[in-house]
Amino acid sequence: MNDSNMPQAPVDSAQAAINSGANANAAGAPGWERSTLEKLAMAAIDEQRAARRWRNGVRLAWLVFLAALVWLGMDRSGTSADVSKPHTAVVEIKGEIASGSEASAELIVAAMRGAFEDKGAQAVVLLINSPGGSPVQAGIINDEIHRLKALHNKPVYAVVEETCASAAYYIAAGADKIFVDKASIVGSIGVLMDGFGFTGLMDKLGVERRLMTAGENKGFLDPFSPQTEKQRAFAQNMLDQIHQQFIGVVKAGRGKRLKETPETFSGLFWTGQQAIEMGLADQLGNLDFVAREVVKAEELVDYTRRDNVAERLVKRFGAAIGEGSVRAMRTSTALR
Repeated sequence: MNDSNMPQAPVDSAQAAINSGANANAAGAPGWERSTLEKLAMAAIDEQRAARRWRNGVRLAWLVFLAALVWLGMDRSGTSADVSKPHTAVVEIKGEIASGSEASAELIVAAMRGAFEDKGAQAVVLLINSPGGSPVQAGIINDEIHRLKALHNKPVYAVVEETCASAAYYIAAGADKIFVDKASIVGSIGVLMDGFGFTGLMDKLGVERRLMTAGENKGFLDPFSPQTEKQRAFAQNMLDQIHQQFIGVVKAGRGKRLKETPETFSGLFWTGQQAIEMGLADQLGNLDFVAREVVKAEELVDYTRRDNVAERLVKRFGAAIGEGSVRAMRTSTALR
């Protein structure tokens, strides 16, 4: 902000007062000194008032801006108040299922609780489009589905859009029914742990890895260190255990509907039509179909928790705007 943006009228008034006094002195008018001082004093008062109005304007603008941030930051993506009219509650599960993401257990569980507790919600629909993610996050959500169903005695349906794989299917298995599109991707019931090994390349380049650890196996996932058979077996045993947990959740959720084959839990995935034939899903249907034909409550209410607009604005523009505000306040203060 440059000084040219500041009000200049008081400065012009002071100059006019000096010029007027000089003219009066030249004309030989009596008491010109007092008249000039009075005009200078009034000009100074006007300047202070203008500077004060400028500061107050800047402060008011920031107050309005902060109020707008608070208003935008209010979570209007979901609702915690009872909706008296019967409706179908919707909770979206989209993207990677991971801590800190929009499909984290924290946000999904909070959304489901709001949906179940609403007296107007006739059923809860999990609208899924996710390639998977953390088995821990998925397990927390699956456990909460069972708890809330028993507590509120409301049905839960999973509606799959493009993809419901891996950890996303882990969640869907907790629903009473799973609806898919015929071309949806469903399944991938397996667990993986990936990484890279550069030991051979390091040998060719003559690079020595100097890794110091306290504990024989502390660095066994280090990509620059060789992996022993014992370490490989340990990691595989851990993956197998998590896989069995996943299988148990699917079997418990699907029950007799599941038509198990040697490939069911191999990590493969299938189209929605194939998933129905295998018992991994129940029938074809989208969100509107489920609300209209299954729940019998066509009105949809979205309870999904998302990052609010204010947080995104603050992250992107907060630093720059804050710096501009400080400069403006310093300028106005210096001109008092």
